[in-house]
Amino acid sequence: MKSRPFKQVDVFTATAYFGNPLAVVIDGQDLDDATMQRFAQWTNLSETTFLLPPTDPAADYRVRIFTPGGELPFAGHPTIGSCHAWLQAGGKPKAAGRVVQQCGAGLVPLRRDGERLAFAAPPLKRSAPSPALLAKVAGALGLKAQQIVAAQMLQNGPAWLGLLLENADAVLQLRPDHRLLKELGVEVGVAGVPSADDSSQLISRSNREARAFGTRSATVAAIDTDGPTIDLEVRAFAAAVGVDEDPVTGSFNAGLAEWLIADGHMPERYLAAQGQCLGRAGRVYIERDSDGKIWVGGDAVTCVDGHVSL
Repeated sequence: MKSRPFKQVDVFTATAYFGNPLAVVIDGQDLDDATMQRFAQWTNLSETTFLLPPTDPAADYRVRIFTPGGELPFAGHPTIGSCHAWLQAGGKPKAAGRVVQQCGAGLVPLRRDGERLAFAAPPLKRSAPSPALLAKVAGALGLKAQQIVAAQMLQNGPAWLGLLLENADAVLQLRPDHRLLKELGVEVGVAGVPSADDSSQLISRSNREARAFGTRSATVAAIDTDGPTIDLEVRAFAAAVGVDEDPVTGSFNAGLAEWLIADGHMPERYLAAQGQCLGRAGRVYIERDSDGKIWVGGDAVTCVDGHVSL
């Protein structure tokens, strides 16, 4: 074992401990797959990453991404969190204002907007889900058919069944049967646009937070009140891979944006919120540029900075 630089980063938040945490081993050289996997199991976070020198000359660094159960070719919050950690550790991009990450899915460009980072959404494959699967998932979520506005299978590395619901309250009020979702073996993401009645939305949201989060609700509510207007409420359920509900999900938000913007459900620029039902206040900044590329942006905060023996 040797001492290696290490950071634990909170992603998709500018307020520490209200986003999605990520463990980053800055120097992953000479670690074998089994050691990486064992460490990812030990951290017990949704993802742990290891930074390595790139093998592609176009890349600035290479990353390997592990969940407690296996390796991923790509994931959103590990992309932003790893880039944040790499830059903070002294990484120098080859091109000013642009970083290129190499991962299992290939090269992923990132851009910098002040301290905020955004990655280009990877290529998306989408299709209509089978009616039988949609009915089973709706049952596991406690949804009625009329509450689902649209549905798509979204694959950009991870595969998600995406559901657009009638409004944000329908998203926030879900009480999924995670056991059933695990048996179905599908990762499910849901989204809804906030009601036009902002006052009733804020009251019902405040009441839900007070019941669910106690003293933590005040901070979440303050972030909601003081921050920019939320255009889309998002939740993601991944019991199929051991995570009942993910706090903030970059890969799902990327696929969701490509789908919803292309089909006219959302504008070319919007702000998504995720994590409220877990006491988090994740914020995902979505933009489609003039070339039609989707950018998925978010802040990141380093919460732990030191070394790990590996």
